[in-house]
Amino acid sequence: MNTSGLLDQLLKSAQTFRQQGQSMPGGGDRAGGSLLGDILGGAGGGSLGGLMGAGGKGALAAGALGLLLGKRRLGKLGGNAMAYGGLAALGVLAYKAFSNWQAQQAGTPGREPQTLDRLPPEKAERHSQAVLKALVAAAKADGHVDERERQLIETELAKVAEDAELQRWLQAELSRPLDPAEVARAADTPELAAEIYLASLLAVDEEQFMERAYLDELARQLKLDPQLKAELETQAKAA
Repeated sequence: MNTSGLLDQLLKSAQTFRQQGQSMPGGGDRAGGSLLGDILGGAGGGSLGGLMGAGGKGALAAGALGLLLGKRRLGKLGGNAMAYGGLAALGVLAYKAFSNWQAQQAGTPGREPQTLDRLPPEKAERHSQAVLKALVAAAKADGHVDERERQLIETELAKVAEDAELQRWLQAELSRPLDPAEVARAADTPELAAEIYLASLLAVDEEQFMERAYLDELARQLKLDPQLKAELETQAKAA
């Protein structure tokens, strides 16, 4: 299944909204069907209209991601440091954090970090699946993805996902109880652990108690070195 293709499209859709100065309409952080209608329907003459004209699938991806994360988080995920776009941007941020952390380790020889932007396709696919799992989990960290919202998100993601296997996987992830230990189990390299934490940082509101508690437990389960954790948080703030 092409998880990397879907994740790349989702991340690029967030960056496109940020670059075009799109302020997500709707009153709440997640506005359910009304937010979806605003994202996909009112495409008049604004930047969303240009995006729809350029390619409806990009708007569908943005609509799905907006429902999943909410408007504040979507804007955060499309931050200025994501200028490379998509998976490459996430890899570049993780690479910077990992390299800075390695430089702080006295007596430890550094090595070239194998982040998303530097992996062959088969390894990038494994990283992408773990990162997408982390984004879905982060969206549930505030405890407010109810059954109605889950069904809406599932429906919109299915419009973007390319195959039935990927759609089934997404349905399973959306239905899965929130468990940071289960998210962390996918991290079989230090670089992937860093990418999972970085993506989660970009997808939550750290000022909210439940979401901050989720991040702290995820970092513990990932066994992140405190200095690496700090570097990742620095990169997320710059994004």
